[in-house]
Amino acid sequence: MTRSLTRRRFLRLSTTAPLGYLFTGPAFSVAKALGANERLRVAGIGVGGKGSSDIEQAGALMEVAALCDIDEQRLGQRAATWPHARRFYDYRKLFEEVGKEIDAVTVSTPDHSHALPALLAIRSGKHVYCQKPLAQTPAEARLMRQAAARAGVVTQMGNQGSAHSGLRRAVELVRGGILGDVTEAHVWTNRPFKYWKQSPDVTSRPPEAPVPAYVHWEEWLGAAPYRPYAVRKDANVPGGKKAAYHPHDWRGYWDFGTGALGDMACHTANMPFRALELDAPIAVTAQAGPINPETYPAWAVISYFYPTRGTKPPVTLHWYEGARDGARVLPPPSLLAKVLRPGETAADSGSLLIGTKGMLFSPNDYGAKFRLVPEKDFAGVATDRPEKGPAGVQRGEDPYQKREWVEAIQAGKPALAASNFEFAGRLTEAMLIGNIAVRFAGQRLEWDAAAMKFPNSSGASSLVSKSYRKGWELG
Repeated sequence: MTRSLTRRRFLRLSTTAPLGYLFTGPAFSVAKALGANERLRVAGIGVGGKGSSDIEQAGALMEVAALCDIDEQRLGQRAATWPHARRFYDYRKLFEEVGKEIDAVTVSTPDHSHALPALLAIRSGKHVYCQKPLAQTPAEARLMRQAAARAGVVTQMGNQGSAHSGLRRAVELVRGGILGDVTEAHVWTNRPFKYWKQSPDVTSRPPEAPVPAYVHWEEWLGAAPYRPYAVRKDANVPGGKKAAYHPHDWRGYWDFGTGALGDMACHTANMPFRALELDAPIAVTAQAGPINPETYPAWAVISYFYPTRGTKPPVTLHWYEGARDGARVLPPPSLLAKVLRPGETAADSGSLLIGTKGMLFSPNDYGAKFRLVPEKDFAGVATDRPEKGPAGVQRGEDPYQKREWVEAIQAGKPALAASNFEFAGRLTEAMLIGNIAVRFAGQRLEWDAAAMKFPNSSGASSLVSKSYRKGWELG
């Protein structure tokens, strides 16, 4: 049984408002502003993989009161660090049983399971740190952003580059006009070919297999349509077979992940999005590899069209992912030739802003390391803004972003968290529109952000939200 988050229902659950650009959220007053020495209690939801470091870093600043994971092995490994923390396999039960005992949660589950635990936390007044991308659909991202604003809780998305002084310096320089009028931005990633398989390697469902005794499969599926646990052949692992979805390869599947775009755009497009003061595009187009019912395509080029923003001219942001016929999909060679030094090749991931006075090139996932081109024209311009963090915590690393989140909670000021849901919701919503565009490759999809639909495509509009299994609805 499914329950779709239709546009009518979405509008009833949330408050629609124009998407006027905000770099950070307003300083909403929270119900509980803490003293600097008051100890917060945190729960970790999803504590394997990236979730392991998320709860470890949060646990260095707060008391870990509860842990939740569908994988008993991973849960046990983390619980060894905090033996007094309550253990759960279902985050819904966590909120039912210890919700009143916690102040904050980290959400580090697969993409399809970000929205519900985050919303359960927000609606009960808990502060939330949620891994990127914030959500699996544009509608979820909007709902999470607006719910956080209404509740006044402190939120943060896990694109840790937001806390890096190098990224902040790049934003400062571009907003200050050092590049002149920027009309093009190019962002690329080495996903998916370097890290997981998707079309054309995976075009059908792998064979069903018994669920391991330590995996709670129903809880892992959550809101996603039911499918059996499965394994697939992989000559690179002992036994020649590998779990098809949990714990890693879920990213490439429509039902569970958000593909290469969702995995990396909230990192690599973060700096251009901030520097150019972007919000919702007015249109999007895509070129992509063959589409199959199971996985995202092997490659894609997505273009987001933005209008004039105040005195800033229209700009187009181009996104490149994957490999086509064995070759990486990158910005045009003639363009890269203008910024690459002799003998230098394009980085695995990077970004490039093109303005009337020069270019900014970053061979870095976060935009935290960059250079201005032509280099001779910008000699002497500092490309970093030295800022000292707490002892042993380097700016831009995950621990620093966690510290910003906790300090914002203690101060009762959501805007102090640089990637709070007010910003992160807008970034995620905009980027995920691209995953809809790849299903309509070759078409220009006009985007009406206020109405949350594509006026020229009912088919594309139907993908702005998704259906939820009974018991896992957003409420």
